[in-house]
Formats: sequence, structure tokens, C-alpha cells
Amino acid sequence: MRVLVVGAGGVGSAIVSIAARRSEFEQLVVADVDAERAARAAARTGAEHVVGTRVDASSRDDVVALARSVQADVIVNACDPRFNPSIFDAAFEAGCHYLDMAMHMSVPHPTDPYNQCGVKLGDAQFAVADQWEERGLLALVAMGVEPGFSDVVARYASDHLFSRIDEVGVRDGGDLVIEGSTFAPTFSIWTTIEECLNPPIIYERDRGWFTTAPFSEPETFDFPDGIGPLGCVNVEHEEVLLMPRWLDVGRVTFKYGLGDEFIDVLKTLHKLGLDSTKPVTVRGHQVAPRDLVAATLPNPAELGDHMRGRTCAGSLVTGLGLNGEPRCTYLYQVVDNAWTMREYGHQAVVWQTAVHPVIALEMLATGEWKGQGVRGPEAFSADPFLALLNEHGAPWAMQDRSV
Repeated sequence: MRVLVVGAGGVGSAIVSIAARRSEFEQLVVADVDAERAARAAARTGAEHVVGTRVDASSRDDVVALARSVQADVIVNACDPRFNPSIFDAAFEAGCHYLDMAMHMSVPHPTDPYNQCGVKLGDAQFAVADQWEERGLLALVAMGVEPGFSDVVARYASDHLFSRIDEVGVRDGGDLVIEGSTFAPTFSIWTTIEECLNPPIIYERDRGWFTTAPFSEPETFDFPDGIGPLGCVNVEHEEVLLMPRWLDVGRVTFKYGLGDEFIDVLKTLHKLGLDSTKPVTVRGHQVAPRDLVAATLPNPAELGDHMRGRTCAGSLVTGLGLNGEPRCTYLYQVVDNAWTMREYGHQAVVWQTAVHPVIALEMLATGEWKGQGVRGPEAFSADPFLALLNEHGAPWAMQDRSV
């Protein structure tokens, strides 16, 4: 398989670092608008079959030309979701399979945003699914850690653990600390603002998809392996849109363990209009407030040396077990920053996001996963995917909880 990774930021560079060690990939090209950053990402792998080059992710024609010149079989979108349309469309035009870690962005309902859905995450991608299917191409969407791993383990629970699923509650948290920083997000603040301040979406079988206010339904969730209890709130996320398409489930939610301070910062940004993506004029220059916020904060990919702790991702599944008795099981993965920095030189959050698309690419390369159209991770068997996690040093676990 010949892979083109568009975006050489934290996740993109981690993807090529992980994939460079795997034999399934004949060539890995990492491309970025900053050619020097792409070259550094390629060079740090020390592998001859990894190449760095330049591409403008906002230009469909530019991505198409590069994909054709390197004879890519699949394009991996490692950019933030505002670049999704151009990269997604370029893959289709170039005749490549496609993989992303976040679907096309949503648009809130114009008059009732905290009750009704507007344009949902990924609507534009699913709208052209038949065209991808007709061409025999696969767009594997939302294939990171959350979404991604969380969807895979939900599929595993459906296949092997439950006779009836009443709810899948994706729960994300950790005990990561950035030493020497008063506020330093461990992931892209641009993307974090987008998903945390948009109306969260919930699915219920009898009601379909609907929205609530940001940070709604607070709960305390006890994360495993000593991470402990964290306050979690509803956040807009792809799992809620994907799981009901392929799994028979009564309810789906997604909640982050953000912490009170982080929530307060996000609320303040919103009050001041600093979450806006609409440019304003500053001393004769057009600047989007959210871009300004992102520029003033440290690059999350460069915080690994100052970070300690672990991050946890997983799905809490409740319903009836195979024996017909009530069951509640958390299927999860914990990744330690000390290990990812020692083994790969990438901080835990970006490494955990990157390892799962690499495994998905291996599934496609070996034919374990096959398909056409636009599909989420839960559309495929979880078993071969989960079997590879140990090889990558990212094992998963299950924890039964009281019903």
C-alpha cells in the first residue's frame, strides 16, 4: 500500500512514525503546506520509504496532483476538519481510498440549536456515499481514537458481550499534567473549541438525533487504572452519529472529562467571541479570533517533554449480557505519556490518536477490512483490529461495573 498523509502536525507526524515500522506500507508520503515541517516528520522516522513534501490542503487540485504523482492508494487526512471537503473530494477525484479522524463539520440549527440538529457532522460525506460505492472506493471516516477506537470496541461489545445494548456512553478522560503551564491543551485548541462549544448531540432510538446545551448532563465518571473520578459533560462527537447507523443501540452519548478550569476557559472564550472563525480586522489585517487563540498557545505536539500522566479512551456499554442478565462494561485503552515519548518521541494524546488509523490502514492493506462507500469503524469486524493493538504497544482492556 502507498499512503499519502496530508498534514504533518502532531497527529500526522505520529502516523508516519508508527507506520514506518510496519511492513504493509511500500511508501509513505507526508505532505504539509510547510514543506520543512513535512521533511522533518519524514526524517525523524529514519526510513527511506518515507518522504516529505509540500501540499496546500485547502486546494483540491493540489492534493489531486500530488496523489497522482506519488500513485497513492489511500489518502489520510491528518488536518483539522475545516480542510475535510477539499481533501475528501480530492481523494474521490484521484481514485484513492480515504481515511480521516474527524468528519465534515456541523452547522447548528438556525433557530433552535439546543434542541434540534442543523447540519450534522458528516452529513455532506454520507450524502455522496453512493458515488463512492459506485466507484468502488472506501471513505473510512472518524478513524482515530475517539472517534475510532471507541467505535471499534462498541462493535466488539455488540458482537461478543451483549444480547441487547441500551446505551453506549463514550467517556474520555485522563490525569495528564503540563508542567510549567497554567493553560496548555494537550490537543488542537482549534478542534477542541469546535467540538466543545457546538451543541452536543445525543441519539435515542425513539427520538433520533437531538441536541442539548454545551456542557450539559454533568456526571462523575471513575476512570480505571488509578486515573480516578473526573467530572464529564456532553460534547459534540462523531460516535453519536456513527454507532446507530451500524449497531442496534438504544442511546448514544459522548462526554469529556474536561475539568472545571478548562470549561471556564472555553466559556470565557465564547463570551468574548474568541471562538469565532469569522475574520475581524485588526490594524488592517484580517484575523479569525480562533486562529489567534491557537497561535498564542503552545503547540500540543511539542509538549511531550513537559507532560506527565495518562490518557484514557473508551466506551461504557450497558444492556443485557449474552445470558440475558443486566450488564455494564467499560471497554477502554490507557496510554502513558512516558511510554509514548520514550518509544516514539510523541506525546500520549497525539500518539493515541495516530496509532488507530495506522492499524486501520493495515486492515485495508491485508484485506481484513473491505468495503465501498462512506463507512465508520463499527461497520467492520473489531476482532482483527483489536488483535493488533498489543503489537503496537497499545493494549485494550475491559472492566465490568455494577449495573
